[in-house]
Amino acid sequence: MTNENVPLSLSDFQALIARMYLEKDRARGVDGTFMWLMEEVGELAAALREGTHAEQAAEFADVLAWLTTIANVVGVDLSVAVREKYGTGCPGCGQLVCRCDDAGKP
Repeated sequence: MTNENVPLSLSDFQALIARMYLEKDRARGVDGTFMWLMEEVGELAAALREGTHAEQAAEFADVLAWLTTIANVVGVDLSVAVREKYGTGCPGCGQLVCRCDDAGKP
């Protein structure tokens, strides 16, 4: 068990999810796992509309866990992916504080 006061990095979380679920997740496959992610996104949407802060936090955790599960199944290291895409600033304008036009992404 982990200590609540010790930060859990993205890499640690991805390893934890792999340790708990990877065999089941691989057996379910990407398509089945993606459907679970979409269900959790729907539950997050409902919690954001009507839920308590605790319910919202739990749904954010579920969405992150299912997204991490898919990354594990397809072999993506989320820490590397996030660092490569966002580690030097906004992917659109390259600034640490985004200066992109509000009408566009991001």
